[in-house]
Amino acid sequence: MNWIKMIIDVTNLILWEKNILVVLLVGMSIYATYRTRFMQLRLIKEIFRTLKSGDESGEGVSSLEAFYLGTACRVGAGNIAGVVAAISVGGPGSLFWMWLIALLGASTSFVESVLAVIYREKKADGSYIGGTPWIIKNRLNKKWLGVAYAAASLLCYAGVIQVMSNSVTESVVGAYKLNPKLIGMILVLLVSLAIFKKGKKDTIVTALNKIVPVMAFTYLAVVLYILITNITGIPGVISKIFSAAFGLKEFAGGALGGVIMQGVRRGLFSNEAGSGNGNYAAALADVDDPVKQGMVQSLSVFVDTLIICSATAFVILLADSTALEGTSGMVLFQEALRNHIGWIGIPFTVTILFFFSFSTILGVTFYGKNALSFISENSKINFVYRLIVVLMVYVGAVQQNLFVWSLADFGLGIMTIMNILAIAPLTGEAIIYLERYEEKMLCFIKSKI
Repeated sequence: MNWIKMIIDVTNLILWEKNILVVLLVGMSIYATYRTRFMQLRLIKEIFRTLKSGDESGEGVSSLEAFYLGTACRVGAGNIAGVVAAISVGGPGSLFWMWLIALLGASTSFVESVLAVIYREKKADGSYIGGTPWIIKNRLNKKWLGVAYAAASLLCYAGVIQVMSNSVTESVVGAYKLNPKLIGMILVLLVSLAIFKKGKKDTIVTALNKIVPVMAFTYLAVVLYILITNITGIPGVISKIFSAAFGLKEFAGGALGGVIMQGVRRGLFSNEAGSGNGNYAAALADVDDPVKQGMVQSLSVFVDTLIICSATAFVILLADSTALEGTSGMVLFQEALRNHIGWIGIPFTVTILFFFSFSTILGVTFYGKNALSFISENSKINFVYRLIVVLMVYVGAVQQNLFVWSLADFGLGIMTIMNILAIAPLTGEAIIYLERYEEKMLCFIKSKI
């Protein structure tokens, strides 16, 4: 066991601390943005127009449901804790670099999602399944490599499930001093209801279809209230963000590199564009053109970083700095909310963190089920997998295991490298589909004139 831990720790050190993943992800995002000619900005109206539910009565997954599924996995506790860490270490300027990397990363998400739809497979019931393992198998003819990616996915999700479960417990126990075992049992019950219940559509997708919009709009409604009640302070905060992002003060103090790196890293690992995670969701969508789902998944990147992460940042930056002195992590965020909306800030933080974490648990459980089906379609193995998920939820709730955090980082790192190496040479194929789609758009516009 010790030698396994040593291998994982050394790999994480090389990939994460030496910023190898950052270089790969940034390089891919710039390349994809160049090849798509900034489609994420040029076609923004078309992106929003494409986001529609379609036929909700069918057994397939609609484009909107795939959007919710992808957003559920991107939006999690990291959108709060990760932003707090970025601002605490890199200052307000790090938010600008998070914005920039989201704008670039949206094109990466577009390319990988288009490829996921192109190389997915149709199941006997008419629904679809796919993701990076299927791209590797069906396009690159290397199933063994697809199995390796799927295995890395399972390792990553095993860690993420426990980390999210622990985040819920830590928040509730910190605020109300409840027994972690009680919180763990409640989480197990809720997760079990979602993953074991049978329905016409996958019950995880159905649950996320209801949870994601409610949690996002509730959080943003509170943030909107905070913005309105602090409207006079917004220009100062925006000025602080941009001045710190390029400021002479940071440059002179040698801190500018840290500001940039914090923003870039947090942005990349929050929206997950380039890791291939979103491909599992994109491949499910019942759409008539791969480009449409590519657009939807690129929008998910915007929602994660430009909206949710920005909302968290403004809550902190608009708060009275004296009220936040001596605080860090989730406590800092809780105190910032209490500064804005009073005592209700604490229970609201607990509630929103619960929904963010719970939706992520369900999302990665669904992704993991798809990854496992690539390795084996045995229904008994799938049932055992769900039992293991429930166990991991409980274990994560009652104890914090740093090795689990390392496991999640290790799995995500391996996934990212394999995904980028697979999709980068195939970017041209996504561009061909994009050009065809734009030609059809142009013909449609001309026919209306």
